[in-house]
Amino acid sequence: MAKAIMIQGTTSNAGKSLITAGLCRILAQDGLKVAPFKSQNMALNSFITEDGLEMGRAQVVQAEAAYKKPDIRMNPILLKPTSDKGAQVIVNGEVIGNLNAMDYYKNKTKYIPEIMKSYSSLVNENDIIVIEGAGSPAEINLKENDIVNMGMAKMANAPVLIVGDIDRGGVFASLYGTYMLQDETERKYIKGNIINKFRGDVKILEPGLKMLEALIPVPTIGVVPYLNLKIDDEDSFSDVFHNNGIVSDVDIGVIRLPKISNFTDFNAFDIALGIKVRYISDVKEFRNPDLLILPGTKNTIEDLKWLRESGLEAEILKYASKGDPVFGICGGFQMLCKTLKDPHNVEGGGEIKGLGLIDADTIFEREKTRTRVTGTFLNSGGIFAALNSISFEGYEIHMGITKTEGFLSKLKSFDGREKTDGICQGNVYGSYVHGIFDSEEVLIPMIKALYNKKGLKYNETSTVDIKAHKQNEYNKLATELRKSLDMEYIYKIIGDGISL
Repeated sequence: MAKAIMIQGTTSNAGKSLITAGLCRILAQDGLKVAPFKSQNMALNSFITEDGLEMGRAQVVQAEAAYKKPDIRMNPILLKPTSDKGAQVIVNGEVIGNLNAMDYYKNKTKYIPEIMKSYSSLVNENDIIVIEGAGSPAEINLKENDIVNMGMAKMANAPVLIVGDIDRGGVFASLYGTYMLQDETERKYIKGNIINKFRGDVKILEPGLKMLEALIPVPTIGVVPYLNLKIDDEDSFSDVFHNNGIVSDVDIGVIRLPKISNFTDFNAFDIALGIKVRYISDVKEFRNPDLLILPGTKNTIEDLKWLRESGLEAEILKYASKGDPVFGICGGFQMLCKTLKDPHNVEGGGEIKGLGLIDADTIFEREKTRTRVTGTFLNSGGIFAALNSISFEGYEIHMGITKTEGFLSKLKSFDGREKTDGICQGNVYGSYVHGIFDSEEVLIPMIKALYNKKGLKYNETSTVDIKAHKQNEYNKLATELRKSLDMEYIYKIIGDGISL
């Protein structure tokens, strides 16, 4: 029967996901069977498991850190925002429908049996469960029906560590306020504070740490430095979005759509080749990239309208007219089409003109396509003709089908079905496959072609094994956390559990 520990935060993006991943790797290194768990995740970055179910990417990272395959039980509820007031609700990897925020809030406790079924199943198979909270337990307007912060801590009888982000400023006030806004019972679950993203000499912090511990009966069990690790981040506050001023030898620009999803698709360029991808939010940032990527989105039609209103559509069309390469992934692929039709009101209904860069049309369907795939490029021409015959793997997760007479690759899904995917017309490419760039076999021919176009020579010795690199980053994270955290204390509170 597994013990538990829970990581909560003073805010979103305080570092809960990373600390959880690091603890998973430490505990696994120490010979324990460990699994991550997050009862409810809200994110547009998702993943498809081997059995075709959908879960949040943070728990995928944490599973990898624990040397486990991603398992839908690690994230039984996933919310994917479709608007400022609504989200697609996914339970146990399956879409159950779209709900507005208030309806979900009023009814979310009905999902507790599903949460505890998944949690209890993991408990029976592991020694320790590392649970991640969401947002902050100090959001007192949400406490009544909480199923992801202190509500989950109570259900799992898990001691809680609170992570505060010092890089934002006000970390002592945040930690103090988070504790003081809990009721008497909830405070007993809080067993330690962690200060994250610190830059400088820890001695400078020591007076503040002593004063904080004099105010609240919670020890600070570690100060974690600002870590520059290449580990997938699912958060909309991700640092990668601030790379718009960084340009490598090859300039890869990704349009930062308002409802961008699965932006981790492009991390491989940096991990394997050291090429910084920059995100383009407005016309001023467009400049002249060597490769332009239209990423996935949770709402293709709304983001296509935004492209028009922002002026970026005109920039994209002008860029493509010069023969410069454009690659659309999932929703970005759909935007490249002549028309997008929504007969079932999946994204608001009606029909809209696409960018018209490929001879294809997209029709939105009621059912979501959700599958892992392997594939081979067979009809790649233009600047990336060298991709032909190269294999890849990834996953599909979309609501529409795209009708075209051409195709870019042939796929085989996890259940053995075969089909075609995508299209290449000149230097415009589209595919539904997330993760299509996640191998050196695909990346290197693409980057070589871009280097050649600029009259530069690509140094092949700079490549790395992406999977091995990921594991090395998890090990680096574990090493840094072992230095920064009082692991003896953490093991003690795990063993002691909660005594109320």
